[in-house]
Amino acid sequence: MESKATHEQAKLQLELYDIRREAKLREARDWFMKNYFVDSFEDAMKIGGPGTPTGTNAFMVMSYWDMVCSYLNHGLLHEDLFFESNGEFFMVWERAKGMAKGFREQFGAKHFLANMEAAAGRYETWMEKRSPGHIAKMREFMKQMRGQAAKVA
Repeated sequence: MESKATHEQAKLQLELYDIRREAKLREARDWFMKNYFVDSFEDAMKIGGPGTPTGTNAFMVMSYWDMVCSYLNHGLLHEDLFFESNGEFFMVWERAKGMAKGFREQFGAKHFLANMEAAAGRYETWMEKRSPGHIAKMREFMKQMRGQAAKVA
């Protein structure tokens, strides 16, 4: 992004950060990071189907980050500023992308997580230019997290 970040964009980003600190969302994020490892829509329904506490956690996290990414995609957040200080949305997308297509098909929701998907694609390109290899190392770390979670389960 060539323009400079505005105070209004920085303020919105801080407000969104503050929302992340809300107790229920923090609890959902904690659960998601420790437990949400799915490869398909079917896996997602087993671990966190609609109407279940785990489903509520999963969809709270995914919908929060998709909403934030919609602000980013519409220019309400400054992309460089956002990417410099946010990586969690990318990890959420990496965890959710395996189920997104099936969800879209099952529920006719063509735009389900589309904002996060678009932002994640740009983030990957942005990060590789600034820190080559970081995305690969992040994905490897997520595999390790998944392995650790499987040992505990």
